[in-house]
Amino acid sequence: MSDGVNHGRRRLLSLMAMTVAGTELLTMGSAQAQADGARGPGTNMPFGPMKQIDAGELNVGYAEAGPADGPVALLLHGWPYDIHSFFDVAPMLASAGYRVIVPYLRGYGSTRFLSDGTFRNGQPSALAVDVTALMDALRIEKATLAGFDWGARTANIVAAIWPERCKAMVSVSGYLIGSQDAGRMPLPPKAELEWWYQFYFSTERGRAGYDKYRHDFARLIWQLASPKWKFDDATFERSAASFDNTDHVAIVIHNYRWRLGLAEGDPKLDDLERRLAAFPVITVPTITMEGDANGAPHPDPAAYARKFSGKYEHRLITGGIGHNLPQEAPQAFAEAVIDVDRL
Repeated sequence: MSDGVNHGRRRLLSLMAMTVAGTELLTMGSAQAQADGARGPGTNMPFGPMKQIDAGELNVGYAEAGPADGPVALLLHGWPYDIHSFFDVAPMLASAGYRVIVPYLRGYGSTRFLSDGTFRNGQPSALAVDVTALMDALRIEKATLAGFDWGARTANIVAAIWPERCKAMVSVSGYLIGSQDAGRMPLPPKAELEWWYQFYFSTERGRAGYDKYRHDFARLIWQLASPKWKFDDATFERSAASFDNTDHVAIVIHNYRWRLGLAEGDPKLDDLERRLAAFPVITVPTITMEGDANGAPHPDPAAYARKFSGKYEHRLITGGIGHNLPQEAPQAFAEAVIDVDRL
């Protein structure tokens, strides 16, 4: 297991060239999207025209790039972020020959529930089921999964429970599978302080506050989680638009309340939760990553290394990289996706 990665000049220049070429392709798609006119949240985007597909309980909005017959890389964002965390990563991977799929999670962007009566469930296992449903809808048998925050946790669950669907995985902050029982256990005060927003969301005042100030709240989290990332207003607002989804607040609040055992989950997922509560080992080839300036709660790599029994590597990305690693260090993230397929 390596604690750091030295990106060679030749590989770095190659990935930068991929970015230029891939971005040209995505920009052409963006021009077409603007010509088509706005069709709802997330339609006119630098990714090009958003696609929509019915998958499980959802109509999923997603961006796609790269050859239709290429190996699939499924990129999963976290909270409070969106698909633009992969805005630079996607063209790199597309230029490397990958079919890149970047979906909005439930409660974000143009992803919508098919039925008004469906329980707005934010428990992590529900998001993992969403991924397999999306793969089924797109007729994708197996994909390399890569993500951070909620996206990394979702990828972990899919890799652990359905390894036949996961060719390989890139997971920022490592092994993130949890359970309600684990969530009920108290942490040392300093660790609890890092989860302040989880306790805020446990109150009705917190729900109302997040609903009223969701953009301000997200900006604060970005600043705390990535204290050295100097993002501009346009970068933030591009992602913040996805939080205007009508189900966003309900999904976020339920996710954090469920983790503390303060909200019930979907009974249909009880068996899956029992399996996850055993903290299953992940067998697929995996690269875990961490930024050297991650201000969000995250485990020490030594604490989770043994949870990966297949080919495995850990990479520490230096240079003031925070929690939103794919957006802050896109070359390193894209390189990890390419490399994990070769482990």
